[in-house]
Amino acid sequence: MFKLITFALVLFTSISFSQEKKLWAKSYLNKKAPEIVVEKWLNGEPNLEAKFIIIDFWATWCRPCRAFIPELNSYKEKFADNLIIIGLSNETEEVVNSMQTPEINYYKAIDTKGTMYKELEIKGIPHIIIIDPEGIVRWEGFPALSGFELTEKVISDIIKEYSK
Repeated sequence: MFKLITFALVLFTSISFSQEKKLWAKSYLNKKAPEIVVEKWLNGEPNLEAKFIIIDFWATWCRPCRAFIPELNSYKEKFADNLIIIGLSNETEEVVNSMQTPEINYYKAIDTKGTMYKELEIKGIPHIIIIDPEGIVRWEGFPALSGFELTEKVISDIIKEYSK
């Protein structure tokens, strides 16, 4: 009986504390980021030199994508000195530009060939990666995933840890 109780306790503990982050893409965490490929910049091309970069893979039809845009807008304001945000859609320019709300206050780009989507093997959006100034991915995933949310504190901690 003691062995059974011990086994159940160990099993419960390992399940409770070993929750892994679910990804709907190939992991690049702590690896060199793939080359940033953009077919067309829709509102200016950013200078990415010596900056942290958030790339948000999104689409106009995606409700969770649209729901996270206000957060990304706030991160753009809060971390303007250190961070560039790029919303990358595989939709056409006309489709992206036709979306009026929510307003996107960061860089928008399209890649209708889905070059980066294919490279990262993205199977679900929104998918976000944060790249440090050395080109290494420091965060990745679905930004609203319970227990693994992308927050202001997460971004602040990444900037503090990986700034030179």
